[in-house]
Amino acid sequence: MGRNFTEQEKEHIRAGLREACRQSWAQYGYKKTNVDDLCRQAGISKGAFYLFYESKEALFCEVLCSVQAQIFDTASEIIDRRKGKAGAAEALKFIYREYDKNNFLYHSDSADFTILTNRLSAEQAEKIKESEYRNRQLFSDRPDLTLKVAPALAISVVYSLIMNIKNKDILPFHHAETFDFMVDCMIDSLYE
Repeated sequence: MGRNFTEQEKEHIRAGLREACRQSWAQYGYKKTNVDDLCRQAGISKGAFYLFYESKEALFCEVLCSVQAQIFDTASEIIDRRKGKAGAAEALKFIYREYDKNNFLYHSDSADFTILTNRLSAEQAEKIKESEYRNRQLFSDRPDLTLKVAPALAISVVYSLIMNIKNKDILPFHHAETFDFMVDCMIDSLYE
């Protein structure tokens, strides 16, 4: 018979599984991350895993949405604290560095990510889509930020800048400093 976990133990195990998944996903990708290793790191049996998540994909979906929410919340706080385009620039720089720590956020065009998305339930895919939509609005739907350009263009510029992280290994200059320079140069073109 399976062990009963207290609510505190359950939350501790869920947090352990999410962190183990985040680290393994960033290091090895979706396909090479296996439930056995995640369970070992969280200190539970493979059978107990399914008390917490219905599938490996459910865990990955939760990790992706959780990381995106944490980034959104912190970036939003930065914009609220600094106000205006200075806050937007600082938030962009924060987001870029978070993407650098969590490379699965920008490998959505990889075969590995495609395998994951093909295995998601319709509900999980919709959850990810909603999370991504919310994040895209961060720099366009702000009362303290007045755009000089169309919202779709602003979102495209911001997304393009962040996705330059894919080129970080071929740049002749440090990629984060390069990103900061690009943000500082373009922020006045996007916002009043």
